Amino acid sequence: MPHRHLKAACTAVAAAGALLVAGLTGAANAQPAPAPAAPTAAETLRTAAAPPALLAALQRDLGLTRQQAESRLGNEAEAGATAGRLRAEVGPHFAGAWVSGDVSETLTVATTDPADVRAIRARGADAVVVDHTLAALDAAKTRVDRAATRHATTSTPVWYVDVTSNKLIVQATRAGAARALLAAAGVDASLSRIERATEQPRPLYDLRGGDAYYIGSGSRCSIGFPITRGTQQGFATAGHCGRAGATTSGSNRVAQGTFQASVFPGNDMAWVATNSNWTATPYVNGSSAQVAGSTQAPVGSSVCRSGSTTGWHCGTVQQLNTSVTYQEGTVSGVTRTSVCAEPGDSGGSFISGSQAQGVTSGGSGNCTSGGTTYFQPINPILQNYGLTLKTTTSGPGDPGDPGEPGGTWAAGTVYQAGATVTYGGATYRCLQTHQAQPGWEPPNVPALWQRV
Repeated sequence: MPHRHLKAACTAVAAAGALLVAGLTGAANAQPAPAPAAPTAAETLRTAAAPPALLAALQRDLGLTRQQAESRLGNEAEAGATAGRLRAEVGPHFAGAWVSGDVSETLTVATTDPADVRAIRARGADAVVVDHTLAALDAAKTRVDRAATRHATTSTPVWYVDVTSNKLIVQATRAGAARALLAAAGVDASLSRIERATEQPRPLYDLRGGDAYYIGSGSRCSIGFPITRGTQQGFATAGHCGRAGATTSGSNRVAQGTFQASVFPGNDMAWVATNSNWTATPYVNGSSAQVAGSTQAPVGSSVCRSGSTTGWHCGTVQQLNTSVTYQEGTVSGVTRTSVCAEPGDSGGSFISGSQAQGVTSGGSGNCTSGGTTYFQPINPILQNYGLTLKTTTSGPGDPGDPGEPGGTWAAGTVYQAGATVTYGGATYRCLQTHQAQPGWEPPNVPALWQRV
């Protein structure tokens, strides 16, 4: 379990320190200096830098103490790294991973091969043997996504891969509509489960809030994450907030920028290039929330959202790679969460610890009664538009001293879990989806890269 790993790591560090002090009076000069310890996943992802506002929202929305909130973020960072390593070890049998428990102390990894159980447990995770690989479930969802372009989906507003049940879930107001969609997609009944839809998702915009921006002379949305594209500064936001060419002004009504590209429906992504009066910063909605990277959080992780209408609210990641139908059409590849949101929060930031997750798309419910909210993951936005996330730090390594440079690894590239690169004459496998940063060279971040 990740919590045990953290405790063991702390114990090991303390023991190493005690041995070093003892050695000073003896044969210190005869002993080679110990190699510096590799940074933990929590150190790499800077969970200790989580701002007070985010920690307070975690305590309120998940019923935690401050210490529990801090422990949860650290455990989730370690769980993501462990899950990435196990995904590589399990290979084609991998069927997903998720965290659970008040402080995310339990990591569960699913596989279709009972022979993998021992290796999973050896890394401190719980193992479960299931019928379908994650690749098979994702392929089934892709077929439903394609079928949805030819069939009305107003009666089947949401579908997603649920790794905890090892099923493709289709939510529907009419079961017959879900069966028809699955049949059109050619998805076997053993892979799927139909659930009654209780959501009425809609895009979230048009009401004022804290760090809002205005589109033309009408609607309002929330800034997502500041970015750069070369020397150009701007921000990522939701596609439904504006079309390419639409102008924006800031919350102070000062001219701000122009939408450069926008996709909605299909996806819900856009970016705005700002004028020279605006400077991209690594902060969320003017608070002390600092963005250190874009490592994707696993299912079950805590995640917090900041928007211009309702401010900070937190919940958990329920499913990745979800498709949801709004009145305007279907959006695929979004993440489903238990976080509440309201109109005007659209485009705003979803963040886990210090890691950017995505921009608010839409949802159902509100922050009085609770609800479900979907976010467009940030990494596809960065990748599709060639953007670089604005962060507080360049990473644990020294960008000025990259060691043995050379190879295919490149800062600014979005790497998917399982991708391989070369660096300094060695080959590395990506453990967690993220955008690479200077200082995050593969040897420096074992939570993100594994040497093969």
